[in-house]
Amino acid sequence: MNRSEQTCAFCDNLNIEGRAIFRDDVVIAFPTNTPIVPGHILICPIRHVEKIDDLHESEMVQIVALLVRLKKVLQKTFDAEGFNVAWNEGGVAGQTVPHLHVHLVPRKKGDEGITEYEPRKFLYRPGSRAESPVEEIRDVARRLAVEFQNEIT
Repeated sequence: MNRSEQTCAFCDNLNIEGRAIFRDDVVIAFPTNTPIVPGHILICPIRHVEKIDDLHESEMVQIVALLVRLKKVLQKTFDAEGFNVAWNEGGVAGQTVPHLHVHLVPRKKGDEGITEYEPRKFLYRPGSRAESPVEEIRDVARRLAVEFQNEIT
């Protein structure tokens, strides 16, 4: 992994290469050094980009294909029954390394997740949430559909 202007915790960290599960010219996958549960993997493009919008389509395809393959490995290795798949974009969303990376977190009944980090409290918090009123959800859907149509025309 490389980047010229500034240091990157992924591009410039030789230890990541040493713990790579898979690496080719496009994508790398490695265990995070701060796992939510054992088997928590990060998948990221070799090319330094900060947001998913910056990926080439071929990079996205390869990231997703690797994610699917690694889910099978995590099911066998850690008896995963389900997965959290997520990425954070921007500091306000919890992105601490400005190099796009997808979290693949194997889950099984009884694991605890994480509750210390605010964005993850939202993503992984236990318990139920109140259901939004149908009209509120429909209004959000209408507003987004209009904006989506404006974006593609």
